[in-house]
Amino acid sequence: MRQPHVLQLIIDSLRYWVTEMHVDGFRFDLAASLARQFHEVDRLSAFFDLIQVDPVVSQVKLIAEPWDLGDGGYQVGNFPTLWSEWNGRYRDTVRDYWRSADYTLPDFAYRLTGSSDLYARTGRRPYASVNFVTAHDGFTLADLVAYNSKHNEANGEDNHDGTDDNRSWNSGAEGPTDDPVILGIRERRRRALITTLLVSQGVPMLRHGDELGHSQRGNNNAYCQDNELSWLDWEHADKEFLDFCAELVAFRRRHPVFRRRHFFEGRPVFDTGLSDIGWFRPDGPEMTPDHWQTGFAKSLGVFLNGDALPDPDRHGHRISDDSFLLLFTAHYEDVTFLLPDGPWGERWRLDFDTAVVPVPSQPQPAGTKVVVAARDVQIFRRV
Repeated sequence: MRQPHVLQLIIDSLRYWVTEMHVDGFRFDLAASLARQFHEVDRLSAFFDLIQVDPVVSQVKLIAEPWDLGDGGYQVGNFPTLWSEWNGRYRDTVRDYWRSADYTLPDFAYRLTGSSDLYARTGRRPYASVNFVTAHDGFTLADLVAYNSKHNEANGEDNHDGTDDNRSWNSGAEGPTDDPVILGIRERRRRALITTLLVSQGVPMLRHGDELGHSQRGNNNAYCQDNELSWLDWEHADKEFLDFCAELVAFRRRHPVFRRRHFFEGRPVFDTGLSDIGWFRPDGPEMTPDHWQTGFAKSLGVFLNGDALPDPDRHGHRISDDSFLLLFTAHYEDVTFLLPDGPWGERWRLDFDTAVVPVPSQPQPAGTKVVVAARDVQIFRRV
């Protein structure tokens, strides 16, 4: 990257792929290495300058895997304005929350709302955050809830390859099991993880095969396995989970409140009289700073105000949507929540419950106590 002709080759190649091959964007593997003109990662490197001023390449999607293998290579949140990033902080936080790690609520709230702590300071928007829980590297979603440790013996490197920082939990038994209790926990956690991903602000990224229930039997580095371990088994796909994922994707697509193009402000917007977002304890009160610092807390209610969307549509008209209440609990026991009343809403209808399919359709009046199962997400719509 220090040689002008190398930079020219890269920019010319990107421009060719856009103008002649009609590629609409690029994801740069180990993108921090592109900024190493000498040793340190430099956000103002010549490569980023050339991208910024190029009239063609600057107009397409630019997605960074914001780390590499060298010192100082972890650069999540540090790429320039035009760039989106694979949000490794999102992956780690959401995994930690759903394995019931302590002191996760504040970070979980940031990830759920687009990671403004990482991207707002440089003028970027929520879509700078490419949210993911799993990717081609690491555990599949099915393995994330079924293994505590990697099992890469088949790779021929004595299980030394692949990361040890998996932030996974096997739900009570390592690997395959017939125990219905453990299988139930795994299924709820899988649904909770994918639901969290699809209701988070930012750009959701799903690892292909997770929606089918694909397992690599605990191998978190299957790049060398061109066989049944890594191939997708369409014939034996988990049809029930696939349908659940498809329904969630369609749900997100229908509701712009989950696809905001500006960060929440935490105050009333327009003339709604209500904040654009609200945070609630299970017993009803809004969260205070002290509540956020409670290390053992694993449950949270989030109100999203569909009448306070700051984003116009393509014709410049104001967008509005339904308002939703998201109830999360990563606790190992059921938790009772109080549905908000007063200005927040009068009646609530359950749209999704990761522990119960299908969900009951009868609306509940505000102030009702509802039971959220252990390791569960419920999504209520204000009606």
